[in-house]
Amino acid sequence: MSKKGTKWLAAMSTSALLAVVAAGCGTASTSNGDTNGQAAGGGSTKSDEKVTISLLIDNTQDSVNMAKGVVAAFEKKNPNIHVETETRPGGSEGDNLVKTRMATGDMTDVFFYNSGSLMQALNPETNLLDLTNEPFQTNVIDSFKPTVSFKGKIYAGPIGSTMAGGWFYNKKIYADLALSVPKTWAELMANSEKIKAAGITPVIGSYKDDWTTQLVVLADYYNVQAADPKFADDYTTNKAKYATDAAAFRSFEKLEEIAKKGYINKDFLATTYDAGLKMLAEGKGAQYPMLSFATPALQQNFPDKMKDIGFFAQPGDNAASNGLTVWMPSGAYIYKSTKHPEQAKKFVEFIASLDGVAAQSEASVPSGPYAIKGSKLPDNVAQAVKDMAPYFDTNKTAPALEFVSPIKGSSLPQITTEVGAGIKSGKQGAEVYDKDVEKQAKQLGLQGW
Repeated sequence: MSKKGTKWLAAMSTSALLAVVAAGCGTASTSNGDTNGQAAGGGSTKSDEKVTISLLIDNTQDSVNMAKGVVAAFEKKNPNIHVETETRPGGSEGDNLVKTRMATGDMTDVFFYNSGSLMQALNPETNLLDLTNEPFQTNVIDSFKPTVSFKGKIYAGPIGSTMAGGWFYNKKIYADLALSVPKTWAELMANSEKIKAAGITPVIGSYKDDWTTQLVVLADYYNVQAADPKFADDYTTNKAKYATDAAAFRSFEKLEEIAKKGYINKDFLATTYDAGLKMLAEGKGAQYPMLSFATPALQQNFPDKMKDIGFFAQPGDNAASNGLTVWMPSGAYIYKSTKHPEQAKKFVEFIASLDGVAAQSEASVPSGPYAIKGSKLPDNVAQAVKDMAPYFDTNKTAPALEFVSPIKGSSLPQITTEVGAGIKSGKQGAEVYDKDVEKQAKQLGLQGW
């Protein structure tokens, strides 16, 4: 992605968004016992003795605010457990710090960190406590679990809200033209044709910021998985490719179709992400393939237009399997060598509860639904975020490919820009991208490459 896109990806893949990590001085926590009457060494202790566990989080303001809210609510319910919080930098510096502290045995009891492929680089079997059979896992939506799993074991509960890849749309334009939210790609193209006939740009392109050109391909992964459930595994082991797997190739084909039919704004190569949001809010463009993380920017810059902005999943070719590609939140992990596993589990269990979600919502407005079954969005979220909830309620979600495979080629923004601009065909773009990911897969030493 571009610099702006890299920032976003850090916030997204490292959380979507949040990359929080538990702190203090994990193994150096200064407590004497646990609330179940068992000391770390196995002896009994008084149940009223306070135990301190440590939590490491990233240093963004949103992460700090959320951690404060969650810790305060947890300590109110569990007065004998104190959570001591410390922060770490974001990006590669923060990643290296986490890995270094694990390598030196100085990790915190609990930490918030990326779900997806970055989590697998932490050597989970050696460093993370297995949480597969913890009762709180029944609260967690199924599509989150693979993003914090390794060799069949689950190592975290979710912290923070999800984000989704799909299409923002101007509801006023849809109402004026009597259009319905599309559930198939054919319906989306038919809507676009009617919008074009009305003299309005059907699809907003903001190719000046090339990271935005990826969204049609990335947001299509729910449809890829629905058609080919084994794609992520086969893709990772070099048994499936974008150019030869029919479902995956369709993602590039869709981007090509938008360009061929002239549905994109004429100045798409000069249009920025910020300008794209302005076009959407002001009704100069009807539809914008984008991540739901754009919602706060829309709220800040166009508060009087939010009632006119909705969101829908990128459609596939079968209305019955219509669903949403989701960028999953970070995970709340427990360091395997913690001296206070029971207290740490209580904390993660609270985070993955409805009370924990309520504390998170109060501290930070979510950018999407939570990965906890039965959780409700607060009333103050935008309608575009509320539009995502039905997909979660009906279990029609799938994690984006980058959360279930470590392979993502660095040249995808340039490739999708060329396909979206009509410079390359979808087939050519898919073939070039397959070559691009090959380099990364070999660098990672993945089996089959």
